[in-house]
Amino acid sequence: MIWNIEKPKNEMDNILSYSTGTKERELLMRELEKIKERTEEIPLIIGGREVKTDDMMEVKAPHDHSIVLARAHMAGESELLDAVEKAMDAWERWANMEWYHRAAVFMKAADMLAGPRRIRNIAAIMMNMSKTPFEAEIDLAELVDFWRFNAYYMKYIYEQQPDQAPGEKNRIDWRPLEGFILAIPPFNFYSIGGNLPTAPAIVGNVVLWKPSRWVIFCNYEIMRVLIDAGLPAGVINFVPFSSKYSDVLLSHPMFAGLHFTGSYETLTLLWRKIGENVTKYRNFPRIVGETGGKDFIFVHSSADVDEVVANIIRGGFEYQGQKCSAVSRVYVPRCMWDKIRDALLRELPKVKYGPVDDLSNFMGAVISEEAFNKIVSYIEYAKEYSDEYEFVYGGEYDSSKGWFIGPTVIRALNPKGKLMSEEIFGPVVTVYVYDDDKYEETLKLCDETSPYGLTGSIFAKDREAIVKAEQMLRYAAGNFYINDKPTGAIVARQPFGGARNSGTNDKAGSWLNLLRWLSPRTIKETTVPPKRWERGYMK
Repeated sequence: MIWNIEKPKNEMDNILSYSTGTKERELLMRELEKIKERTEEIPLIIGGREVKTDDMMEVKAPHDHSIVLARAHMAGESELLDAVEKAMDAWERWANMEWYHRAAVFMKAADMLAGPRRIRNIAAIMMNMSKTPFEAEIDLAELVDFWRFNAYYMKYIYEQQPDQAPGEKNRIDWRPLEGFILAIPPFNFYSIGGNLPTAPAIVGNVVLWKPSRWVIFCNYEIMRVLIDAGLPAGVINFVPFSSKYSDVLLSHPMFAGLHFTGSYETLTLLWRKIGENVTKYRNFPRIVGETGGKDFIFVHSSADVDEVVANIIRGGFEYQGQKCSAVSRVYVPRCMWDKIRDALLRELPKVKYGPVDDLSNFMGAVISEEAFNKIVSYIEYAKEYSDEYEFVYGGEYDSSKGWFIGPTVIRALNPKGKLMSEEIFGPVVTVYVYDDDKYEETLKLCDETSPYGLTGSIFAKDREAIVKAEQMLRYAAGNFYINDKPTGAIVARQPFGGARNSGTNDKAGSWLNLLRWLSPRTIKETTVPPKRWERGYMK
């Protein structure tokens, strides 16, 4: 059967505005009120069944601790082993299902999410992750794009077949991995929450999905969409669990792969555990991991001041800087610093933050007390070491109602100090002012300062300066931007990922990621086999 999938158009180009007077704004405000009025009970989903346990945790709105969005059941050892069993029961049927039927499930889910389920999920993202409507829209649109493009990329991969020759027929059987995939997404992107379990699943794998404990509420909405789109029981099992149970899965002989986004420290810990157990597995597991970043904007003296400032604010402070690609360090030539500083001081007081159901806010709260305390520790460190750091703007924080930290800009005198080299993951941007005649020297400094290599950008009008930055920062960023902030990668247009301590760079949002979840089998068929064994040289 021939079944065609045309290359999709990005849903990211169709995001809603929620402007005053629009129908979507009215519907959104109603849905937000519904969510605030009701606390959901969220079960595990194992083998298509709802499973409840004695271990439960509360999921609260980060911007208002008094709002309990959900009480979620947590998996223990017995539930995880049951999930593995149910996944492996589903494996053979799902792995052998024709690819277009698997694609149809996720394409239907994409249409549901972009259509009738959109407002509900936007509201869930806002309340659970403290994202503004814009940030929620681009997050939801990215998941729609992941599902549509992954279906398209799957067909593209299957079409890649070997050369032929007279007397033989050759083909590649693109098999899923033999076992289950453990998907561990982060709290900060709903789209990654949905893509990490579904990218392996679309090409025939079965998955155990461990959502971040902070965002179980909105991640469960994704699971509901998948179930209603016809995902067969057991293919993806929704099993939030405490990290103390990781060994239950990582020591299982049918563990086949890890799809992870989170901290560098967590990935290395999991990798070591996998290494310790490698002789137990039926196959060598695949490890796909994206961790953190210390992402930069590098400013050349030919740059436009207003463009730089707008992108520092958007890149550094949208979603409270809780993006692995968020602007965290900025390099500014001395000749431009006064103008950039003055522009920041003019614009930053206009940046309003607070509860995201107040649509006048540009920023919400950080995700948790743990995150709040970590970010605040960097602000206090900069205050303590005032000989090394100078506050340009901000430094305020308040946890009385929600985990709020205001946009903060700090100038660093030491280009390799703590705030210039370590990932903060919050609304704190550190600026280093370099001498005008040390452009190349400072590019080298930028490359060497951080152990990460995720995203970065150059702002310049001088083309030679752009070329020099692109060359010298070749390994400093897996996603490099010219005259743009280093955030906002779009599926199929800017495949995302970085190397060094930022991960395995398997590029979510392209066909490259799907290849990691396939194990090709080469098949050769000889049309007229020989009937004698002797070779011609023997005669």
